[in-house]
Amino acid sequence: MKLRLLPLIVLSLLPACSRGGSIEDGGVFITRSGCPLVGIPAATGDVTLFNPANSRDAAAIDVTATITNLFANCNESGDTILSNAAFDVLAVRRDAGPARQVVVPFFTVAVQGGNQIVAKRIGHVALNFEAGSQRAQTRGQSVVRVSRSAASLPANVREILTRRRKAGDPEAAVDPLSDPVVRAAVARATFEHLVGFQMSQEMLRYNATR
Repeated sequence: MKLRLLPLIVLSLLPACSRGGSIEDGGVFITRSGCPLVGIPAATGDVTLFNPANSRDAAAIDVTATITNLFANCNESGDTILSNAAFDVLAVRRDAGPARQVVVPFFTVAVQGGNQIVAKRIGHVALNFEAGSQRAQTRGQSVVRVSRSAASLPANVREILTRRRKAGDPEAAVDPLSDPVVRAAVARATFEHLVGFQMSQEMLRYNATR
């Protein structure tokens, strides 16, 4: 499943509807969570800054940064599901010169159904290089809020998905998600919480082709 998030950004994430499963009499039972799947879209987890800015030569690479250790805590106890993500940003600069601060923008995006952006916010992280050091590290946070009603399956779809099927029954050999109506309902109730560096088209092109 792919979508155009920003120019030249291709999402390589598949939405997950479950957090675990068990095999019991009557089939495989999976507990579905309304919490968004957290991830980093392809080509947006790394950023390269050049000096001079219009050069793309290896010798002009000034700072490189990477988003890593992304995880989220999710609270789905109320009417609004709150996904609070945290991540580390690791950076390396070319020259171990004087102390320096580099501020890098990042985006938070909520995606519904794998292909519809329903919210976006831009944040910033500050990387502080100490004098004589080539490395810096900082931590960022990202929040997505989802209405519980939007992340819930309609009653008729839940009934189809949870209906007990016995071996030999005609329905036992049919995947309920093969029904376009059921598949569309599951997609609408599935959300993603995506984080990545906010970049220009030229920067994205560099990431995609390097």
